[in-house]
Amino acid sequence: MHIQGKTALVTGASRGIGRAIALELARQGMQRIVLIARSYPALAEVAAEVEALGVEAVLLPLDLTQSQQVSIAIARVWKRYGPIHLLVNCAGVAHQAPFLRSQLSQVQAEIDTNLLGLYGVTRLVARRMAVQRQGKIVNVSSLMGKIAAPTMATYSATKFAILGFTQALRCELADYNVQVSALLPTLTDTDMVRDFDWFRGVAPVSSQQVARALVRGLRQNSTEIVVGWQGHLAVWCDRVAPWLTEKVLRLAAPPRLKADRYLELHPTKL
Repeated sequence: MHIQGKTALVTGASRGIGRAIALELARQGMQRIVLIARSYPALAEVAAEVEALGVEAVLLPLDLTQSQQVSIAIARVWKRYGPIHLLVNCAGVAHQAPFLRSQLSQVQAEIDTNLLGLYGVTRLVARRMAVQRQGKIVNVSSLMGKIAAPTMATYSATKFAILGFTQALRCELADYNVQVSALLPTLTDTDMVRDFDWFRGVAPVSSQQVARALVRGLRQNSTEIVVGWQGHLAVWCDRVAPWLTEKVLRLAAPPRLKADRYLELHPTKL
């Protein structure tokens, strides 16, 4: 995909990977970038950086779980600024906890944002792309969408679902000349995970590395963009020797309470 002079929409653009992607697209010559996130002040800071690179920034402070507000905002942007050529679904939340200690509210938040929020904005944009018969959609999954991680059960589940959604959508939209890809970062050093118990032996990549990988993938029309040598190694190992991958995951997983000890201390929380 050639991105010069085109319009992109990036969700989750106020921080982390979304912010890095917005700035990298600006450096690569996008004409306009529509920025979506919940925090207006944070979005305004990113918009200022985008505009300093000579690219127009459009701010949409939205909660993607509010479907009606999102629908109205997308319709207005399309009418005022014209077609969106690239959609990057980057908004997401993650909570780390052993499954037996997980809180339903956190589980619901991950599903609502990572899946339902992504589904809603994609449906709105994809329908319009299909009418104009051109466009590119990139859904940000994760290496955990290929290899599930202990203490991240719900997050992994949502990222696996994103890969399935991406594959199905790629087949459905091909006849409309709309391409659909997945971006699979490995552990990335962002605010969202900085306080997590990281897996032993895993070297995090930067959000800038993820953004540059995305741009390379766009130029190569890649259907799946795996980021970092550790990510490529993990995917290869899981394909060749899944039993070994699972063993390594158990050894590298962060310390956590044993199930029997937790149940002993909290018998009423079943």
